[in-house]
Amino acid sequence: MLDPELLERITARRAELDELEGWLARQLAEVRAERDELAVAEKVLERMSEQLAEERASATPVPGQVGGRAVMLIPHREPGVEDTVLPPDYQRILAAVRQAAGPVMARRVGEMLGVDISAKSKLEPLRGKLL
Repeated sequence: MLDPELLERITARRAELDELEGWLARQLAEVRAERDELAVAEKVLERMSEQLAEERASATPVPGQVGGRAVMLIPHREPGVEDTVLPPDYQRILAAVRQAAGPVMARRVGEMLGVDISAKSKLEPLRGKLL
């Protein structure tokens, strides 16, 4: 005959293990659900990043208004942005600066671009673009 105290301990331990198994199953289900959510979030993030990259690559500057005057909006400097997103005037300025061997003065860039450099008032708009 089996010892009743020993049978009681076995039954209690089995109940503990059943409870632990249920808790572990719930934890495992939660971990799997969160992992699935992260996978979906990662796919959405990748898709959005690709869309943003495509938008940035195809973005062309659009005229804006400042003080009632039409101005060309220039995109912020970011790694990987091509010169082609700049308006043509800025592309020519950038090419002239790159041709120089070192630092350049607005007057020198003006000469390279064929701007009338005889009057300071003619160079100021160029100087503003060089900033």
